[in-house]
Amino acid sequence: MHTKRGVGFVGAYLLAMTLAMTLALLGSVAAPAAEARWVAGVHYFLITPAQPTGLPPGKILVTEIFSYACPGCNRFYPVIDRLQASLPANAVMDFLPAAFRPDEDWPMFQRAYLTAKELGIDKRTHDAMFDAIWKSGELAVFDPATQRAKRPAPSISDAAQFYAQAAGVKREAFLVAAGSFAVDTRIRQADELIRNYGISETPSIVVNGKYRLNPVSAGGYEQTIELVKWLVAQESPAGNKK
Repeated sequence: MHTKRGVGFVGAYLLAMTLAMTLALLGSVAAPAAEARWVAGVHYFLITPAQPTGLPPGKILVTEIFSYACPGCNRFYPVIDRLQASLPANAVMDFLPAAFRPDEDWPMFQRAYLTAKELGIDKRTHDAMFDAIWKSGELAVFDPATQRAKRPAPSISDAAQFYAQAAGVKREAFLVAAGSFAVDTRIRQADELIRNYGISETPSIVVNGKYRLNPVSAGGYEQTIELVKWLVAQESPAGNKK
């Protein structure tokens, strides 16, 4: 978990490690039964006013608010992959990059993701970007030698080189798109939507513009999957009839 007013990269990294162990222990407890009652204000929170999704009737939007530079989001992305695979056909998974930690290069990674989305390559490069930061280190934001945030931090030019290798997009074309009015507009819209959702920590999940939650409020990684699926069911026509 990475908070908007966090304790810096190292502190957040250690916090993420502790949280991961805690959630692993929580996940070892049997997941709630399908009929378990999830409590608003405890496990999930209402978004007031609810935000429009732009999807046709019957479609349910599930959004993860994340940053590639967030260590907790890196640990969480395999869970998101499993969640996405388990969602019903009427649910649509989306990703919304946050930028509220400029000290840790989040705005650059927000621009990189939204540029990839503008170019239509976001889905096939999403997991690979996490790996480039946290596994291969080609876009590392943390220097293990100094135990501090890496300086200089990765640039949009570095990100363009990654996308050139990962998706075959010419580096120059990516940089032109990254500086475009279209991507600037996407960034403003993302920032506004995150504010309207009331998000102050990552990773967080929003269901259908109405409910927000995170792995801590849900009680663990497995519980997050179950809670999101339950909320999707409540928002679906069949769920509303129950």
